[in-house]
Amino acid sequence: MKFVQPSEIQQNPSIMDQLKHLRDKIDVIDSELLRLISSRAGLAREIGQLKNGIVYRPEREAQVLARLNLLNQGPLANEHIARIFTEIMSLCRSMEEPLSVAYLGPQGTFSEEAALKRFGSVVTALPCSSIDEVFRKAESGGAGYGVVPVENSTEGAVGRTLDLLLQTPLKVCGEIALPIHQFLLAHHADLSRIKKIYSHPQSFSQCHEWLNFNLPHLTGEARINAASNADAARLAAEDENAAAVAGKKAGEVYGLTVCAKNIEDDPNNTTRFLVIGAQEVGPSGKDKTSLVMSVRNQPGAIHELLAPLAKHGVSMSRLESRPSRAGLWEYVFFVDIEGHQEDSKVSQALREVTEKAAFVKVLGSYPTV
Repeated sequence: MKFVQPSEIQQNPSIMDQLKHLRDKIDVIDSELLRLISSRAGLAREIGQLKNGIVYRPEREAQVLARLNLLNQGPLANEHIARIFTEIMSLCRSMEEPLSVAYLGPQGTFSEEAALKRFGSVVTALPCSSIDEVFRKAESGGAGYGVVPVENSTEGAVGRTLDLLLQTPLKVCGEIALPIHQFLLAHHADLSRIKKIYSHPQSFSQCHEWLNFNLPHLTGEARINAASNADAARLAAEDENAAAVAGKKAGEVYGLTVCAKNIEDDPNNTTRFLVIGAQEVGPSGKDKTSLVMSVRNQPGAIHELLAPLAKHGVSMSRLESRPSRAGLWEYVFFVDIEGHQEDSKVSQALREVTEKAAFVKVLGSYPTV
């Protein structure tokens, strides 16, 4: 296809007429979109008045996005449609009451990106200094919801989140799968001038081979752990001879240059986040249930504990062991199963599991991504 210069367009009446015709059609569509979005917002406000103060309904929003995915014929990808309608729903929610969402901060972390992906940008975002603080905010009512990392496809489970899920009265209300792309950020692109690198320990692990190959002189004490990737970017911004491994957003927040992008060793590197809150989530039609349990100290106890799942045709997607902290060599098991706890086969299986286990806590049922 031949590229047409702007000056050629202005000198060609035929092209100008075509452009005007197409732009006029876009203007008509934009006017109709505005009318339809305004009508949708009005209906959403009416629904909000009937919901008894519950602004966020994860199951309903999941159904909306799933339906749109089925209807979408392009050219926009499903992820782009989801982003557009997440923002529309975020705006509609804000007419009732802006949601407050706590996340592991500061501004520019992957946790913030996950929170905005799920809730949209029209929220009160509350950065926290630790995962513990996110839980405290949500438990105390200082935030309506919290967003916490629970596992990474490369590095595995986030132990502190699992420990706090065992203790908290909060429920898991949703999950977010966020592709993680790491960037090398600094004030300049001259790698020879970099004397130290800041990052979160997990990000160092996710980029271990890239760093060894491209910056072999920066090992040991030259790699400095930070509380978060965004904090690493902040520290690098204070030192001309420092760099950070962090997300692109963190570089934008702290005015750093991108020296290299997508430096993670695994191109499919993904972190799973959980939404935590006080509410129970109803069935959406495509759900997951998370629970934690412990077994009695007897031979074959784990096999016996999981047998009801197989008996009732309930698929298990995750099994993670964790020290219980209640006694030496005692463990609890975090389990994800397909389906909602109100589904007949799931409720029957959970009832039998509860009879066999020493301890069972259902963390929540929520729409799966």
